[in-house]
Amino acid sequence: MPARRAPRHEAVPGGARLMGPLAGVRVIELAQVMAGPVCGLMLADLGADVVKIEKTPDGDDARRYDRPSVNGESAAFMMLNRGKRGIALDLKSGAGREALVRMARRSDVLLENFRTGALAKLGLGQAELRAVNPGLVYCSITGWGATGPYAARGGFDLVAQGASGLMSYTGEPGREPAKVGSPVSDINAGILAALGIVSAYVHRLRTGEGQYVDTSLFEAGLQQSYWHAAVYFATGESPGAAGSAHLLAAPYQAFRTRDGWIAIGGANQANWERIARVLGAPEWLEDARFRSNTDRMQHRAALVEAINRRLAARTAAEWLAALDAEGVPCGPINTLGEALADPQARARGMVLELEHPRAGRTRAVGPPIKFSAAAPRNLRPAPLLGEHTREVLAEYGFAPAEIEALLASGAALAAGPRA
Repeated sequence: MPARRAPRHEAVPGGARLMGPLAGVRVIELAQVMAGPVCGLMLADLGADVVKIEKTPDGDDARRYDRPSVNGESAAFMMLNRGKRGIALDLKSGAGREALVRMARRSDVLLENFRTGALAKLGLGQAELRAVNPGLVYCSITGWGATGPYAARGGFDLVAQGASGLMSYTGEPGREPAKVGSPVSDINAGILAALGIVSAYVHRLRTGEGQYVDTSLFEAGLQQSYWHAAVYFATGESPGAAGSAHLLAAPYQAFRTRDGWIAIGGANQANWERIARVLGAPEWLEDARFRSNTDRMQHRAALVEAINRRLAARTAAEWLAALDAEGVPCGPINTLGEALADPQARARGMVLELEHPRAGRTRAVGPPIKFSAAAPRNLRPAPLLGEHTREVLAEYGFAPAEIEALLASGAALAAGPRA
């Protein structure tokens, strides 16, 4: 079993340090656009030293998602790649591939989201790299998974949302198929991969053995279907779209007030009784249509109409105050800007201020997991293309002459110094 390294607290610009539960864990991120970078971002937020390896000469495709950009830097790229260091290697060259193999020997985790089999063709698959480092946790995120009849297919979030059924029960009834507004298959695949990596790393700490971790956008979409799959397995019928309404409980959806929409969650009998009292309709509690959740689900259209009539008498703010005072789960239907500016989001550290060398002062969505000990605090902005190539290669045992030879040959690329 390999000896455990003591956590390294790496200094970053501005005096911040990389720390947290995964401090000292070395991660190679060989991924681009979204699912893989989300996973790398999660690990970096947990304190891991994540080195993002980008292709030459242009880097991650997300760098060209430049509408909008901030001083020429892609806002999308900066959002998903904060907290990481960045180098650039040409993996089509023998020298670039050998550099990656050398790095893998001294790493704990390698994360990739290439199409199934693409890295194996370059001699960089999980079998090859785990042969030189048996303790390596090698994680692949693909469109469909590493096995099965669709393993060789490419995949995107839209395709995964369609194939996994998500689009069939999203949106309003009777309308065209709707994608979830967020790229939920991409994001969830990244989260699942991070969970798999951490679990495999715990296994390695116990046994010294690395392993292959595999998930996909398709599975990440299916995993979102727990309630809907429960209905299908019980009845044999596939649920359809229901707007904002809950599949199993009522009232539990968005409702219209005098001046806007609010969300009200009456997902159990106690909350339903509170709602009826707050809305001044105690008679609903004796109405045969609304007595139990089963009754309310069978007469949901009448229930929604009755609630909306009551809510039309007052403003959203007035109703939210009244409902909250009685302990009814409720909230506004915010725009994203309103949500990010909400005092609760700020109190929970969900908006970070970062200083980027080109874009300047930028903001990013912060880490959603909090810890009572070794709390992570990673304020490193997204890297420039090849920004840390020399620094990282030196840490991984490359001599100065070797680094300069890689750069001169084009097998590696390095950016200029930070402004």
